[in-house]
Amino acid sequence: MTSETVTGSDYGNVVRDHLVRVEHHNASALDDVAELVLASVLADGMILTAGAGHSLAAVAETFYRAGGLACVRPVYHPELLPMHGAISSTAAERRTGLAAEVLRDTGLAAHDVLFVFSTSGVNPYPVELAIQAVDAGCPVVAVTSVAASALAPRRAGTTLAEVATVVLDNVVPPGDATYPTDEPVTAAISTIATAFLWNLLMVRLFDKAAEQNVHLPLWRSANVEGGDAANADLLRHYQTRIPQLG
Repeated sequence: MTSETVTGSDYGNVVRDHLVRVEHHNASALDDVAELVLASVLADGMILTAGAGHSLAAVAETFYRAGGLACVRPVYHPELLPMHGAISSTAAERRTGLAAEVLRDTGLAAHDVLFVFSTSGVNPYPVELAIQAVDAGCPVVAVTSVAASALAPRRAGTTLAEVATVVLDNVVPPGDATYPTDEPVTAAISTIATAFLWNLLMVRLFDKAAEQNVHLPLWRSANVEGGDAANADLLRHYQTRIPQLG
């Protein structure tokens, strides 16, 4: 195989075209979300991020990440992680009441922002997270697929997109698969699209903060010279409020 040989020759174009659609489709909403997050940073609030199943990959992308926000608190339960039990993680996402359990000690407030990652956006866990946060006066950003939600069974009576304050649409097709393009059965795109959306947000946030001369609390990589020293102040400031920082 040479460096010019490509397997699944049109797959790269499928991904690139999808990301272009994601960026264009969410242009206005990304500005709105960046304003919400910047206001939270200025108020010394928390950005809480939650998901279940493979959406926990998006939560990992937001937390303790080089170049990421230090004020992010992940919200999850071990039962939601497929590596702790694939079948049980699906059952947990569909269980009413788990959202209340994981939010119990977060102290959600109006100066915080809750991100809920769920491509289908129809199971009780993500929907109840959003409902409880809105009831607490905390804005909710749904990172979901409106198209997928429209065709999925409404296990919670409503959808994440219908409950949220702002929706970021990852434009993922029902079923998530993208290849082959005529009858897709593999190559799920939700993780790529959602991570792209999060980092588009980080770029918007950085630019807005720079325009207003606001210093963002951003982690440095612990694997570059001076990274640990640069992160020390952030750890001191946030460690008592973010238990997962350890």
